[in-house]
Amino acid sequence: MKKYIVLTMLAVTLGGALTGCGAGKDIGQEEAEKIAFQDAGIQETDTSRLRVSRELDDGRKSYEIEFDAGNKEYSYEIQASDGTILSSDVETIQQNIQTENQQTAQNQQSSETRQPAENQQTTEAPASQTPTPAVSEADAKKAALDRVPGAVEQDLRMELEYDDGRYIYEGDIYYQQKEYEFEIDANNGSFLKWSEERD
Repeated sequence: MKKYIVLTMLAVTLGGALTGCGAGKDIGQEEAEKIAFQDAGIQETDTSRLRVSRELDDGRKSYEIEFDAGNKEYSYEIQASDGTILSSDVETIQQNIQTENQQTAQNQQSSETRQPAENQQTTEAPASQTPTPAVSEADAKKAALDRVPGAVEQDLRMELEYDDGRYIYEGDIYYQQKEYEFEIDANNGSFLKWSEERD
């Protein structure tokens, strides 16, 4: 009889332990996405550049969800077991070239009050309000998208930058859980940088 009680207790304890280990309920990626979209107050059809990755941190499973909608970039961490939003962040996507031109105009105004040294070289962007590089933005986007079959313009983000005395298109493409980063010379269309990384 004692043996039977001990075996029963052992079976119950072991069963409880196994149930506890295997009970890792998971709401699933689709449900995690819905929670993020609902919290952001947008429809999935209004999003682009969606990236989802499953994370395991200190034994806690979560989904990291990133997407763009309008001129904003959203980032969420959703607990896999019950859908709790662990963190969320929203950033406004800015067109850096406009800000850069404003800065350049300000720099030129302030430099007019002081005398520059002769033969002094500058790395500031030209003062023109709208830069006109030899390679158009549309051509640069097409060149980048041609390297990622199936990707469309909604998967791409690109900005015109002024760096080391030349204009460069700098951007990235998120497509099928892969991130592609690139830099294109705006004078001749050649790729200065191309990298691929799987989430």
